[in-house]
Amino acid sequence: MGFNDFDTVALDEEKNALAIIDQTLLPGEMKMLYLTTQKEIWDAIYLLQVRGAPAIGVAAGIGIYLAAREIKTDDYDEFLAEFEKAKDYLDSSRPTAVNLSWALKRQEQVVLSMKGAPVPEIVEALHQEAIKIRLEDIAVCKSIGEYGLTLVKPGDGLLTHCNAGRLCAVKYGTATAPMYLGHERGYNFKIFSDETRPLLQGARLTCFELHEAGMDVTLLCDNMSATAMRNGWVQAVFVGCDRVAANGDAANKIGTSMVALAAKRYGVPFYICAPTSTIDMNTPTGKDIRIEQRKPEEVTEMWYEKRMAPEGIKVFNPAFDVTDADLITGIVTEYGIARAPYKEAFEDIFRKKAENPIF
Repeated sequence: MGFNDFDTVALDEEKNALAIIDQTLLPGEMKMLYLTTQKEIWDAIYLLQVRGAPAIGVAAGIGIYLAAREIKTDDYDEFLAEFEKAKDYLDSSRPTAVNLSWALKRQEQVVLSMKGAPVPEIVEALHQEAIKIRLEDIAVCKSIGEYGLTLVKPGDGLLTHCNAGRLCAVKYGTATAPMYLGHERGYNFKIFSDETRPLLQGARLTCFELHEAGMDVTLLCDNMSATAMRNGWVQAVFVGCDRVAANGDAANKIGTSMVALAAKRYGVPFYICAPTSTIDMNTPTGKDIRIEQRKPEEVTEMWYEKRMAPEGIKVFNPAFDVTDADLITGIVTEYGIARAPYKEAFEDIFRKKAENPIF
């Protein structure tokens, strides 16, 4: 069985485990992990064995259900106290991706809404909500792909940064959803994938999954995207994100803002692909988004046979940067395409979501 035979993240009912593809081993090794303890799930999120905002949300929804299964009490208040401890623990694994806290709060609401109910019934409700979160992700990503396809035409060159593909979600991905749907329909896109230093998610993951799907994909070093745009090879940029502020500023993998600046210079439309669960109306602007700082060894030593920087050198290694709203052509959601002014556009999209939920 190959990559296309597995989902990125799922609940294994027989093993009572969170089943994930270990993304740290790709593309060299395809390995499934079956995680049952909270420490294993926390580590998997922190170490990027499962990554991408939608996939992290699904993993969190399943993970907190598995934690609830292990709480040994029939008393609601005791159950709630232990549940909150597990929720806060999982929530500490990564600070920037809003889907992590979104899924955990969603499961928390299940518990709070069932005050006084027998604990086994609450645990089963958490089970059903975890399954629903996962199925919703598939429907949401497909809808994002359909809206994204309206922005391009067959034969276009599309550039993406980092990995917002199948490996960041359950299926389709966000930024790659138009690519997958277009591939199914014979659009013959020419796709350019930035390598994405320092963790190389574009090289290791995006190139891997799109190549496995049979797409025409070309790997670029991060500093080559402007040249590709200047040459006229790129007609649109699609990227994912980990959090969108109320004003439209978007936090995505480090280097995204440089792609947006180049796209602005060369007149290439730049689109963020984001499920509504990634839009955080409680975060006013990008300045309010907490940016995760990661280990210096990811820059100085990872992937190298020998250390590639002097010992003792200072390293700045933010996991994400913020792309200002004025650089973004549109934000593609499952309920339509938001354009500036974004706060008003988001309010309209959330109204549509309330009136006609996709799932």
